[in-house]
Amino acid sequence: MLWKLLRKHISVAQLAGFVVANLVGMLIVLTSIQFYRDVEPVFSGKDKYLADNYLVVSKKIAFIGGLLPINSEFAADAVEEMAESPFVEAVGKFTQGHYDVRATVGLFGDNGISTDMFFEAVPDEFVDIPLDDWRFDANDSSQVVPIVLPRNYLAMYNFGFAQSRNLPKMSEEMIGKIAIRLRLQGARGECRLAGRVVGFGKRLNTVLVPQAFIDWSNQTLAGKTDFDPTRLIIKVANTADDRITQFMDEHDYEVEDDKTEAGRVTFLLRVISAIVIGIGLIISALSFFILMLSIYLLVQKNTTKLQNLLLIGYPTWRVALPYQLLSVGVNLIVLLLALLGMYVIRYLYMNALTDMFPDMEETGSWLTVAVGIVLFIAVSWLNAVIIRRKIKSLF
Repeated sequence: MLWKLLRKHISVAQLAGFVVANLVGMLIVLTSIQFYRDVEPVFSGKDKYLADNYLVVSKKIAFIGGLLPINSEFAADAVEEMAESPFVEAVGKFTQGHYDVRATVGLFGDNGISTDMFFEAVPDEFVDIPLDDWRFDANDSSQVVPIVLPRNYLAMYNFGFAQSRNLPKMSEEMIGKIAIRLRLQGARGECRLAGRVVGFGKRLNTVLVPQAFIDWSNQTLAGKTDFDPTRLIIKVANTADDRITQFMDEHDYEVEDDKTEAGRVTFLLRVISAIVIGIGLIISALSFFILMLSIYLLVQKNTTKLQNLLLIGYPTWRVALPYQLLSVGVNLIVLLLALLGMYVIRYLYMNALTDMFPDMEETGSWLTVAVGIVLFIAVSWLNAVIIRRKIKSLF
């Protein structure tokens, strides 16, 4: 009966305006959050496509008078200066094997396939595979040398070399089971060892072996281990930091794969997402004021009825309840429509993302739904408080 009495003068057009405005704002907020969560693994997931907090630094190749190459090695003071830079969290040196490497794989016949290659090592904390098999003991004569290959090497073999010669394609697991015969030859002699590929990395475009093995083999075959590195690997907090580019330009260094540009893309994505979410919140706030204005006008039109109800003994909460339920119902409709719209939009852009990045990680939508529910509860509670105070002010 109370609702039948108070529902007169309700403007359907005003409520529809609120629903549309709030729906647009809520849809922008929820879709922006979900889009960022879906795209974020492309930049920072287990299998990063762009962003990485590790940069490989080398000196630019230049020549004096077009004839003599400038020294491309990093001296100890240059490494120390790099480590003390404010944007650097850790520095690792690339240690080269100063000897010839010949690897033979007996997969396609008794003699197998042989190739010249090279070995490098970095400190273990910079290796991007599990370290369970990443060890070498020179005192163990049966020790197998663990090797990490770049993942793009496998892609080049499968889709280039193997395909052009009608050879079988190889998986990572299959290559890990193949025995490799290594012949190392340096200034102080040669040695023969067994090797095995224990993983494929994406961070470093080189053939990696453990640091312990490089130190032992350099000492055994080259007679020394204290070589100056030609490349450094650094861990930074943010690849989009402008100080990185400034430092590299000042010292005439260069970064492999231009990951500083990838960091800027990541930073730009975050900024754009924040701006879009902010716009959505502003639209939602404006729609909130539209709803409150509509309810204020409705209360104003029913002022006499509301005052009479309060005078005859109806409590304030009872008189305010119909308007509070109205606001909750409208907010709930907006939330459900916004979630439905978000899932439709997500379905459309996820098809394009999975085509571009088939191995991208799947993310759920629970956080987006939780944000929508929190916004619904917060706005509904605020509406209820304001309505109750408005009704109370009439008595």
